[in-house]
Amino acid sequence: MSVNATERNRVLTERTPAFGKIRQLIWPIHNFELKRLIPMLLLSFLIAFVFNVLHCLKTPLMVKAAGSGAEVIPFLQLGAVLPAALFLTYIYTLLISKFPREKVFYIIISCFTIYFALFLLILYPNNDSLQMNALADFLQANIFTGPGAKGFIATIRHLNLSLLYVASEMWAVIVLFILFWGFANEVTHIEEAKRFYAIFALGGNFSGIVSGEFARSLEKITFIPVPSLYKGNEWLFLQMSSILIACGLILYLFWWLNRYAFKREYKVSHATTNVKIKQPKISLKESLIYLSKSRYLTYLVLIVSGYYIVYSLADIMWTHQVGLALGSSKDVNAYMSRVISLTGVVSVVLSLLVSGNVIRRFGWTIAALITPIVWLLTSIGFFSSIIFDGTTAFAVLSHLVTNPVNIALLFGSLQITLGRSCKYTLFDETKEIAFIPLSKEEQRKGKVVVDGLASRFGKSGGSIIYILLFYFLGEMVNVIPYIAVIIFIALAAWLYSIVKMGRIIDAVTSKEQQLAIEEEPELIDNNTVPDAST
Repeated sequence: MSVNATERNRVLTERTPAFGKIRQLIWPIHNFELKRLIPMLLLSFLIAFVFNVLHCLKTPLMVKAAGSGAEVIPFLQLGAVLPAALFLTYIYTLLISKFPREKVFYIIISCFTIYFALFLLILYPNNDSLQMNALADFLQANIFTGPGAKGFIATIRHLNLSLLYVASEMWAVIVLFILFWGFANEVTHIEEAKRFYAIFALGGNFSGIVSGEFARSLEKITFIPVPSLYKGNEWLFLQMSSILIACGLILYLFWWLNRYAFKREYKVSHATTNVKIKQPKISLKESLIYLSKSRYLTYLVLIVSGYYIVYSLADIMWTHQVGLALGSSKDVNAYMSRVISLTGVVSVVLSLLVSGNVIRRFGWTIAALITPIVWLLTSIGFFSSIIFDGTTAFAVLSHLVTNPVNIALLFGSLQITLGRSCKYTLFDETKEIAFIPLSKEEQRKGKVVVDGLASRFGKSGGSIIYILLFYFLGEMVNVIPYIAVIIFIALAAWLYSIVKMGRIIDAVTSKEQQLAIEEEPELIDNNTVPDAST
């Protein structure tokens, strides 16, 4: 940290009066900080807004395309999204090594904006002529002939829509996680971050409410003049237009922040980034060796990978049920918008009233158990409604809600809404708390292993499971029981790991001792004391 930044923190600490109890809980922000906070909050909101609107667009367009379905998602995630994420991350590292972060932000946002404009004005209006029908038909007739290849063929046939799906995912990876939080980390001091970041996260959750309701409201708009090619798809034109407007506002806000709010701090911060800090880089083999030395990290890896496997498997199955229940991409878009809006409401309520209080009153283990228990209970209802739809009980329910598909849709939507909300609050908080007993060095290496190995394995693992099941069993209807069994196995491992890990955390925190990674978790060194800075 620079001398100026250090002095600023000292003055802030010594001369600024403390907040009252209510203000400390609701709005721990000084008036002179509003010039910095409000634009950053708006920037966070707009970036999350674009992400949510894109999420409402990408899946309906892809799932409801001719010859497509939810089977396409695993192939897109594994064969397109993962390579694109690795490639663009590499491109980002090249850009950041040659240009200031400010210029890199402009370059990347401008590229996304140009692509979205091309999709709106050229690519989608010419979507029929851009379809790779000849190649897809050839592959389907000569190479990938089985029903299990339906998803792969659809990704090739609808290449234009596949690119939009990938671009939507890359917005989250590059813009939300790397650009925004990288910028925030550079211009926000430690003392400010403790107060600002929770508000940024709350702004992101609130954007889910706004973007979901906004996208859903466009379903009813038919009176606004749009190009003739978008007649009947006014909602699509308006949503893509709103994304372009949001991108323009993002560029303007970023320019304003660097020119008027963070000019001095940003220059100092960028100057310090020229000094390269060696970060731990661990190969897959080294990661596995590192994990073998610590049951603690092994449990944490099982927890993180468990969530991502369960979520990816359940989300694809839910998307399948949405596609079955709703007839058009417009209807799917409106329904998913409603779910995103509801998820935002639940996330805001949980973050304000539940997550922090549960952790403080009941401890880490209880707080960590809530997320998998929510997934377990909702999964029982979801898969029961699909597998046992012919029984008497579900026949009665189907009479009440029209058909068994709608019952499954109801349980699946409840599962996705509550599961995502718990992830954004309780799961993320407890995961980060789990790193606290580790030393600084162990935290750095553990983060690489957990966030790198576990999250990637979990995200890719769900897609691999689906692709293998499609290969051996064919269509989605045949794989449903197997997906249910795998989800319950993953949940069992997840719950077991939390219980075992909770005992270790309780022992460490109760005795105020530091956990050593090379030691057996049950054996705690009485001579080590937790680093207060962690």
